[in-house]
Amino acid sequence: MALYAIGDVQGCNAELGALLKSVQFSADRDRLWFVGDLVNRGPDSLGVLRRIRSLGDAATITLGNHDLHLLAVAFGSAQPRDDDTLQEILAAPERHELLEWLASLPLFHEDPTHDVCMLHAGLAPQWDLPMARQNAREFEGALRRDPKKLFDRLYGDQPDLWDDALEGAARLRFIANCFTRLRYVDAQGRLMLRAKGAPGKAQTKSLTPWFEAPAAHWRGPRVVFGHWSTLGFFDKDNVIGLDTGCVWGGSLTALRLDVPHAKPVHVGCAAPKSA
Repeated sequence: MALYAIGDVQGCNAELGALLKSVQFSADRDRLWFVGDLVNRGPDSLGVLRRIRSLGDAATITLGNHDLHLLAVAFGSAQPRDDDTLQEILAAPERHELLEWLASLPLFHEDPTHDVCMLHAGLAPQWDLPMARQNAREFEGALRRDPKKLFDRLYGDQPDLWDDALEGAARLRFIANCFTRLRYVDAQGRLMLRAKGAPGKAQTKSLTPWFEAPAAHWRGPRVVFGHWSTLGFFDKDNVIGLDTGCVWGGSLTALRLDVPHAKPVHVGCAAPKSA
C-alpha cells in the first residue's frame, strides 16, 4: 500500500486525474492525503469534489481556507468573490450531499504509524501537538453543530496571539486562521496573516515562516501542509510543503509518505488561471 500526500488542487480536476495516473494510484490498494483547498479558482471544482468523495476511505482530507469559504457562501455567511469558481457546486443536484461531506472533514489529521500529521496552513508556535489536536476537534465540533453561527462570526485577523483564556468566537477564529491561513509569525509569535510572499522578500524579511518559529512547541513528527504557492515544494527539518501553485500555472504535486526520501511527482498545469 502506498500513501501519497497531494498539494492544493483548487478545482484542477484534469491535473488531479493525470497525477493519479502518473503515480499508478489504485483505490483498492493505496491511500491519498489532500492538504485542503480542494476547490475554487480552478475550472472544475465540482469534478474535484465528486472525484475525491467517490474515493471513500482511500482519501483523507484536511479543510483549507477555500473549502471553508465555499461552506460560508453556501450557508449565507459570506458573499461570493469575483474570482470564485464555486457556482457549479452550489447549483449541483447533489449540492447538499457534497457540502455535508465537506463539513464533516477535519482541520488536522495524524498517522502515528508513519509519524506524520497533516493540515492546510500552519500551527501556532505556542501549541504543542495535543493542543493542536484539541483545538482542531473544538473547531470541527462547532462546524458540525451550527455552521451558520460559526461562519457568521468567523472572519477577521484578530486575535493574532494565542492565549489559553481565549473563548467563544475569538478562540474559534484564531484556530481557523492558524489551520487555514497562516504563513508567517513575528518575533512575538503573532500571526501575520496578510503576508503572502516567499521568504526573504523585502516585505517578509522581518517575519518568520511559521515552521521556523524558534522554540515552537509542536515539533516532533513530520508535518505536511499546503496553502503557500509562493513557497513551492518544501522538504526540510520534518516539514513538507506541497502547494506548487497548479491553479497559477505551476504544477500539482504528490509525495509518497511511506517511503523514506521519496522524490515528489509533479504534473504541470494544463490551463493556468490569469493572476
